Amino acid sequence: MGKVPFFKMHGLGNDFVVLDFRRGAVPFGAAAARRLADRRTGIGCDQVILLEPPRHAAAQVFMRIRNADGGEAEVCGNATRCVADLIYRETRVPQMRIETAAGLLEAETLADGSFAVDMGTARTAWHEIPLVRAMDTDRVDLSAGALREAVCTNIGNPHATFFVENLEAVDLAAVGPALEHHPIFPERANIGVAEIRDGGSIRLSVWERGAGITPACGSGACAALVAAHRRGLAERRAAVELDGGTLDIAWREDGHVIMTGPATLSFEGTFDSDLLMVE
Repeated sequence: MGKVPFFKMHGLGNDFVVLDFRRGAVPFGAAAARRLADRRTGIGCDQVILLEPPRHAAAQVFMRIRNADGGEAEVCGNATRCVADLIYRETRVPQMRIETAAGLLEAETLADGSFAVDMGTARTAWHEIPLVRAMDTDRVDLSAGALREAVCTNIGNPHATFFVENLEAVDLAAVGPALEHHPIFPERANIGVAEIRDGGSIRLSVWERGAGITPACGSGACAALVAAHRRGLAERRAAVELDGGTLDIAWREDGHVIMTGPATLSFEGTFDSDLLMVE
């Protein structure tokens, strides 16, 4: 029975099982991801992260993301910081490029031990989200309970952000699944609910596509800041407070969104390769 090594990491509580397949992969699909992500019979995580050889000459690694339900995601901000941490531990080079299905992400290790990631440009056109038809993405006709008129943004993956006066009054677990799978989103969507504290502070909770409510969502924090600025509710930089902690998000004038926050290596281990076998 073979053993497969792994890292258990998290970014503000958004947790990952990281598998290094750069020097040799094993068969890994949706069923394997579901097994590893199961918190009772597997290791337990929000996403499984696969490190693969880069396709792009400028990248150090290709990061593949499997959600807890087995589906693939294009990008994950918290996971990107964790992968940047692993690459920095290997190379001691503070700047790096991480390749994803959404393109190259530039990351940097900062003096205080946190990581800054350029998440790329915020895309706001309806076909970039994508939505099923042309519409104003600043006020999308979408509702559930007290949630009305989402702002839709693509930060490597699709997001719908709703603004409310009292975040604690929203039962996101009840409305999140239907909104994620709403027909308006052909590729499903991450659902964020945000409360503006002031122009420089946003409280946020996110229902992640394929994972459910997580303690933190990096791309969701980026989407919330962009959405708030588009609505005139915040400046181009703000502290976004999530259940697991706070991320610093800045939407630069050139359209790029910079996310800064911590990455934590919880432990390392191995598991039996039989756990990956398809029934």
